[in-house]
Order: sequence, then C-alpha cells, then structure tokens
Amino acid sequence: MSDPRIVAVIQARSASKRLPDKVLLDIAGQPMLVRVFERTRKARSLDRVVIATTTNPKDSAIEALCRQRGYPCYRGSEHDVLDRYYQAALAEQASVVVRITADCPVIDAQVIDHTVNSFLGEPDASGRMPFDFAANRLPPPWGRSYPIGLDTEVCSFEALETAWREAELTHQREHVMPFFYEQPERFRILHVTHDPDYGALRWTVDTPEDLQVMRQIYAHFPGRDDFGWLEILDLFKTHPELAQINALVRHKNYTEVDTDTLNTD
Repeated sequence: MSDPRIVAVIQARSASKRLPDKVLLDIAGQPMLVRVFERTRKARSLDRVVIATTTNPKDSAIEALCRQRGYPCYRGSEHDVLDRYYQAALAEQASVVVRITADCPVIDAQVIDHTVNSFLGEPDASGRMPFDFAANRLPPPWGRSYPIGLDTEVCSFEALETAWREAELTHQREHVMPFFYEQPERFRILHVTHDPDYGALRWTVDTPEDLQVMRQIYAHFPGRDDFGWLEILDLFKTHPELAQINALVRHKNYTEVDTDTLNTD
C-alpha cells in the first residue's frame, strides 16, 4: 500500500458575528490567517495545506491574500462546510484529511503531527488504517485536555465521504466532524489526550478579548512564529494575568449553528 496523502484543510471565512473579518486581522504584523497557515505547514506529517473559503463575495479578500502568498485556495459552500471540506479534499486527492480552523493562530505543528501519527497508527495486514477519525478534543463524555486553539481533527477520506453523503442535521454539515463522534458505535474513534489537563485554557480567537490575548502572546515572542504550545504554557504560568483577559468568553457548543441561514457554517 502506498503512503497516504495527508492534506490539511484550513476553513476560513469573513462572516464572524462576534469579531467580523477576524481571519484577516493583524497579529504582530501578519493577518491571522497567515499565522495559522505558516504554523500549520510546519507539521512534518502533512503533504499539503489548503485554505477552504467560501463563494461569498466578501471572501474574495481571503482568496486575494492566498494568491498573494501563494497559498492553495479552494472556494466552496458558505453554509455547507462539510461539502466545502469534501470538495477541497477531493480536488487535492487526499486520502487523509486534517481539519484546522483559521481562528487558531497558535496552532502547534507538533500537536498536529502527534494527532495525525496517532490516527495513522499501524495499518493491518490489508493496509487498512486503525481509525476512521481522531481528534484532540471531543464533546462530553470525552472532553478536552489540550488548550482551546490547538484543535486538530483527522479522518480518512472514505469516512469524510460517508459523512458527506449521509449527514443531514444542520450542525453536522456546519461543523464537519460531528457525524463521526455522534455515532461512536459505528466509527473507530481515537481521542488524543494530554496529561496534565490544560483544556480550560483559551487560545483561540472569537472575540476582541481573544485577539488581545493572541497579540500579547506574539509580543512575548518578537519576530517568531515557531514558538510551541509548551512555551506559551510557560508564559501563562509566569504571567497568569493573560488567562484572565478572555476568561469570561463563552466557548460555543458544537451544536450551535448560523442563525442567519440555519443551513450551516
């Protein structure tokens, strides 16, 4: 069996209610999307990284940024994000798909690699991979032990295609992967965890307070985008006030959907 083609798909769009155009906002001199892309492509397990944005005219700015930077960019459904992922993965001939979101500017390449490699495991005699889906954060009863913002989800293309064909619920189309973890009896699921548990830390961007935290993190590592999550953890231990900036921000439940359309995304 040939080696799998592993493609990370970064979903990005402009229409954020709590922080509009957040993926293009500046963090230490670069748009947040650039921070996410550059950190993601440092992962050694990946063969390709592509940005998947929408066909909404507002997201032409994202496509223009990708063209300027030479980033592969696919444009698809604004509200059916599962279809957007499937079509991007199909175009890239992916056999393994890694889901990354564009609001995670401290995504860690080593965490991506660990999640991907854990997913790959040891194929059986027929070359079949041991899991259909792996993630380092899952809803209850699983939970998370990595900080919010290091989220990495991995699935086989075959599993993604199954979800694409069969998923009908709005939140399953919007959030891409719930079809798997809502059916643990059907799919072989791997929950990637860390000990000790740092799941209460919030290192993602959905509000102005979140953006302030990210800008302060980058300010502590001037001129760098290669700092790892354990370095950030040390920073938070020496500067606990950083965690208080966005401590009151409510993290969205994965079943919440876009109320403008009730279609998805």
